[in-house]
Amino acid sequence: MKVLLAGGGTGGHINPALAIAGIIRDHVPDAEFLFAGTPNHMEARLVPQAGYKIEFIKVEGFQRKISLENIGRNAKALWYLAGSGPRAKQIIREFSPDIAVGTGGYVAGPVIRMAAKMGIPTAIHEQNAYPGVTNKLLAKEVDHVMLTVEDALKYFEEGIPYTVTGLPVRKELFRKTKEEARRELGFDDAFTILSFGGSLGAGCINDTMAEVLRWHTSKGLPINHIHGYGGMGKDTFPQKMQEYGIPMKSSRIRITEYINDMDTCMAAADLVVCRSGANALAELEAMGKPSILIPSPIVAGNHQYHNAMVLGIDCAAHVIEQKNVTGEDMIARIEKLYQSPDKIISMAVAASNLAVRDTEDRIWSVIEKLTAKK
Repeated sequence: MKVLLAGGGTGGHINPALAIAGIIRDHVPDAEFLFAGTPNHMEARLVPQAGYKIEFIKVEGFQRKISLENIGRNAKALWYLAGSGPRAKQIIREFSPDIAVGTGGYVAGPVIRMAAKMGIPTAIHEQNAYPGVTNKLLAKEVDHVMLTVEDALKYFEEGIPYTVTGLPVRKELFRKTKEEARRELGFDDAFTILSFGGSLGAGCINDTMAEVLRWHTSKGLPINHIHGYGGMGKDTFPQKMQEYGIPMKSSRIRITEYINDMDTCMAAADLVVCRSGANALAELEAMGKPSILIPSPIVAGNHQYHNAMVLGIDCAAHVIEQKNVTGEDMIARIEKLYQSPDKIISMAVAASNLAVRDTEDRIWSVIEKLTAKK
């Protein structure tokens, strides 16, 4: 089996493509894979690191805000668009795939569209509750649409062939129990908070978590807290902790720029405070973790808010729009949950009930049927 995967721009598009490749490889060990991506985004690094070959297509998104800079960027995007079709056709002809799967990002558009035009079985996977522009357009042309959540269906045209597959999550997340993870971190069995804003960090999460840390340390509450402040907090967050007299590491606190052992930290947590990217939410559901979600307001289509509300509506998470985030409100929410073990348990159960437990089987079923069709 020869599989062409197209997706890129962000980890939210690349990681699902890598996961799908892994699922196929589990069933067809001698399958051949080729990724199509852009040369100047994360896929150019992550795909080769994972051991896969990648071919590049230059594709850029169009800027809606009018400015001299954006006029130039849009002219370049038009130039790239003109060459993307022929380049996609060249890649497909040379590789001759049995199936082509797109996972979003601008680069998936010309590749999957051309594959469908050339009669190759095609599928897309949409990670978010509010679909991206590329996938909404491709849904009309592909053989099958895989969705992470049912809520996304209302944004597509009626009648598309689809399967709710969920989103694959990393297997290493399930290798440690809560007790094992806490021992590894040097924590006791007290209430444990995990907070982070991604690799770059998030200013509003850093600001509020600084206040939360000051609250529970000044009161001497038995609360363990792991916080990742990210790149944008490297010059300010340690300084704030010094100002508040809070150590970066103690028997109850671990504060770092990056969380490189997320599997251990997630396993240890009773409550998670974070953004609401599709991958993070799939992991929260799979592990049954209560959360306080602060969707990023600067993502396309405000899709993080739609993602978060899937958990919010089912009482698995508190959802706070960034404009409404304050340290006082965050402390009040966490204090109430800290004092309400039954609420933490009910949120955990609600999150777990949202998880799709047989995601890998569902994705493989779609792939198998499409390749059999060819």
